[in-house]
Amino acid sequence: MKRLLWMTAFATLLAATNPAARVLAQNADPLSGTWELDLAKSKFSGPAPKSQTRTYDVAGDSVNLTSKGVSAEGKPTAVQFNARFDGKDYPITGLPDADTIALKKIDDFRATATLKKNGKVAITSTRTIAKDGKTMTIKSKGTDAKGEKVDDVWVFVKR
Repeated sequence: MKRLLWMTAFATLLAATNPAARVLAQNADPLSGTWELDLAKSKFSGPAPKSQTRTYDVAGDSVNLTSKGVSAEGKPTAVQFNARFDGKDYPITGLPDADTIALKKIDDFRATATLKKNGKVAITSTRTIAKDGKTMTIKSKGTDAKGEKVDDVWVFVKR
């Protein structure tokens, strides 16, 4: 019995001090982490941004996004939201095209987002993460704040 208790305590200590085990536990959701825009694989209906890096922190059905980049015009961009995968509207900041976002999780690798401006649907997106967890594709359709059609494919690579 003492040996079993000692082995359990040792296994718990090993898991707590092993960096790989901590990383796996922290990144259980494939969305969690930092993603870099791959401009060569992305397609935009309008001018493409010069860069974008997104960091997602997922805890249960809650997701926090912080995004920084450079617009097509060379200006810095910063987008942020904290939302749940419950289909309800949550505030989003830093986007001229939307002031709220509603998320719905399809499974661990796919989700949808509905972006609204002044209560009206502006853009809908579908996010898919490759099964290997290294590539994320976001397909967006709708109308931007200037009234122009949006039909974009954003491809991100996990850092």
